[in-house]
Amino acid sequence: MSQIEKATSADGTTIAYESYGSGPVAVVVGGAFCDRGSFRDLAEELGGLGLTGVTYDRRGRGDSGDTHPYAVAREIDDLAAVIDAAGESDAPAYAFGVSSGGALVIEAIAAGAPVTKGSALEVPYRSEAWPAPDDYIGTLERFEAVGDREGILRYFNNIVVGMPEEMVEGMRGTPMWEPLLALTYTVKYDGACLGDDDQSLPTETLRRVTVPFLSVCSSGTQMPVLHDSARVLAGALPNARAVELPGDFHQVPAPVLAPVLAEFYRA
Repeated sequence: MSQIEKATSADGTTIAYESYGSGPVAVVVGGAFCDRGSFRDLAEELGGLGLTGVTYDRRGRGDSGDTHPYAVAREIDDLAAVIDAAGESDAPAYAFGVSSGGALVIEAIAAGAPVTKGSALEVPYRSEAWPAPDDYIGTLERFEAVGDREGILRYFNNIVVGMPEEMVEGMRGTPMWEPLLALTYTVKYDGACLGDDDQSLPTETLRRVTVPFLSVCSSGTQMPVLHDSARVLAGALPNARAVELPGDFHQVPAPVLAPVLAEFYRA
């Protein structure tokens, strides 16, 4: 395992990251309930392919700080700080976002972050066929106001994702339960990156993402609206293409994904 390294964001927040390999920086940006350990395997694979694979704790997670009030712009600064700390001056830098982490990558590129090429896996923008839950951010904040971390965990998995209650209950008592609870208050940050309560395709923002972009979906994502989100996103971006890779629900194994990303970044 790489040692924990630290970057300092524009607002003074400390952001913890790990880096593997050498070469142009390729940062992995996790989504809801993810910390830097969630995609360590992908960073390691990228590090073995002539890149500096980076995985980091987004603010409020793991060993990173969390300066309030929250703003998506602060998370964009965090990503820029990690790229600056892990990379070399004037070298190209790449970013891959997983799920709602992809929305952060898109917001960052649109805002002018130093990302040469972007990529994402199944960014869950909503549509009329798949509407966002009513009062999403407000519901999360009400759970937080009374300290109900488990309520957030259940609400997100049952209502937002659509996971059966018995599957969520099956997590209780496993090693993953407490780490998931620790991340609950950051779920609203992912919601903010997706557009707060709207979460529809951000057409105006996407027009500003002019760098090459690879939109990935997994063959194992049987939920059509989520699987097809990669194609929809690619169609809305000025310079993008979509690709399906063999994998499980909402994920592609690192040994499959990393070579595809590395080839795209180098092209």
